[in-house]
Amino acid sequence: MATTEHPPPSRLRTWMLEGLSDRAGHQQGPYAEAGAPHAGQRWWRVMCLTGVDYFSTLGYQPGIAALAAGLLSPVATIVLVVVTLFGILPVYRRVAVESPRGEGSIAMLERLLSFWKGKLFVLALLGFAATDFVITITLSAADASTHLVENPHMNSLLHNQQMLVTLFLVALLGAVFLKGFTEAIGIAVALVVVYLGLNAVVVAVGLWHVVTAGHVVTDWTSGLTAEHGNIFAMIGVSLLVFPKLALGVSGFETGVAVMPHIQGDADDTEANPKGRVRDTRKLLTTAAVIMSVYLITTSFITTVLIPAKEFKTGGQANGRALAYMAHEYLGGTFGTIYDLSTIAILWFAGASAMAGLLNLMPRYLPRYGMAPQWARAVRPMVIVFTLISFLITWLFDASVDAQGGAYATGVLVLMSSASIAVAIAAHRAGERGWLIGFSVVTAVLLYVTGANIVERPDGVKIGACFIVAIILVSLLSRLARAFELRVTHVELDPMAERFIRDMASRKLRFIANEPDQRDKAEYRDKVEQIRADNDMPEQEDFVFVEVTVTDPSEFEEESLTVRGEVLHDRYRVLTMESSSIPNALAALVLHARDMTGCTPHIYFEWTEGNPFANFLRFFLFGQGEVAPVTREVLREAEPDRVRRPRVHTG
Repeated sequence: MATTEHPPPSRLRTWMLEGLSDRAGHQQGPYAEAGAPHAGQRWWRVMCLTGVDYFSTLGYQPGIAALAAGLLSPVATIVLVVVTLFGILPVYRRVAVESPRGEGSIAMLERLLSFWKGKLFVLALLGFAATDFVITITLSAADASTHLVENPHMNSLLHNQQMLVTLFLVALLGAVFLKGFTEAIGIAVALVVVYLGLNAVVVAVGLWHVVTAGHVVTDWTSGLTAEHGNIFAMIGVSLLVFPKLALGVSGFETGVAVMPHIQGDADDTEANPKGRVRDTRKLLTTAAVIMSVYLITTSFITTVLIPAKEFKTGGQANGRALAYMAHEYLGGTFGTIYDLSTIAILWFAGASAMAGLLNLMPRYLPRYGMAPQWARAVRPMVIVFTLISFLITWLFDASVDAQGGAYATGVLVLMSSASIAVAIAAHRAGERGWLIGFSVVTAVLLYVTGANIVERPDGVKIGACFIVAIILVSLLSRLARAFELRVTHVELDPMAERFIRDMASRKLRFIANEPDQRDKAEYRDKVEQIRADNDMPEQEDFVFVEVTVTDPSEFEEESLTVRGEVLHDRYRVLTMESSSIPNALAALVLHARDMTGCTPHIYFEWTEGNPFANFLRFFLFGQGEVAPVTREVLREAEPDRVRRPRVHTG
């Protein structure tokens, strides 16, 4: 490939692009640890990173359950736990097997579709993923600021300052990721251990009060029976309110997204990362079991011990039921410590979402040609996502309630897509039992998603805005990168290499030919046309080059394989498969120049038709205005006109 000297980059640019993946998919720098098994993190440490999102929902989940289900809250929570352990957990354990590099169900569904419909479908799912992850950052920071502002010791100082506090927390989260991923995991481990420990104390004290004051259980069961009659009615109502409790299962998508950061075994390979898959399944199962125990116990103690009026808007337990219990039963000092722990983990809940974004977006958008190359680097993307989070926080006025619908929609759409993907995988593998089970889970999640959309349509609207923005920016980026040389490596078979070295003793002359019948007349007529158009003598020698377009929606091509053959005992032909004809031709002639030291010449005929329409054909279908586009790709790849291969068009 062409090489051009550039001035050394500035220290700021070097720091910003540290860890940038090269075109072949390798990484350098401190962030390269994500893809290297020997430099990854133990699964339980990565679990803490996803846990800051998943476990932090304890800060508000008991209150949400009490408002949605009233006295039925513990029963409804048990239904949620059953769906989690026997439905959603098996789905994501299967996703970990099918997508071991952390692309999640999006990659599984991508493999089912090709061409532009596949790319647009993936971009739509990425829109919902962005909705989920970005809103996780902003909503968690807003909830943390709410706990901070409403703390009795801080209320007078921070009254009406929730917006500024939320923006500060978002900026602080971005600063942690600018420092490094290892630091983020270290903070997550400390926060999760402290937060779960404090919650264990609150749960133990709450259960003790329930045991010592036996009438609260009697009062609760009596009220429950009076309201709903029998257990079947209770389960039925629990299913109806289930969509409102769905935020309690928010950590699974990020659990899969951070798979590349799990260490795995020493003998893991990218083709067979069995240790990483095994440890990811441990992560998902352990987190689900821990959370299930906490969800059931906290919903029970808060329902029977906290007066119903305190859960409502303006009540002291609204959105902070466990914090209310910490102050009420363990005193102001412990309550304040619990508040600080809750604020810290809610603030850092966005860390797992940021990690998910940093894993997902650079895997798809640059590969589609729909983001600049610097989008593979961590630090620029951290800045981009932080600025987007600032905008979302400002648009929603740092309101937790206003963002809840969008958050739930993003989570539920991704879970529904995951269940559909694993059901299809089970069907293809002929696993009838798993197919039935995953189909049931899919039906449940589609019901929950539909119910959530009907009740809170703003979530779909916000998701649609993300989708439109991603598609629009992506297409503009691909347009701006249309003339990049995409191929990083050209491999010639022995026959192709012999053709080029033989021509190098005279002149390297290639004819770009669109294969049609491939009969003798086609090649004879093409040679005569090129000689006539360019006024060349008959003794000049040519080699034909033919490109078959594969999937034109693909952008980057790491390798181009060139095969040589002799047709009709006379005509030498080089054949290639590529997503773009101009890029393949440009890569070939540059490789021929570098291999032989000679300047290649390549000959075209003008394409008939409107130039703009032909450019659109190139942009969308990899063919069209081939001659000028090939020349433009060469011009960008090799700025030195003396060394640039010659393009002739007649």
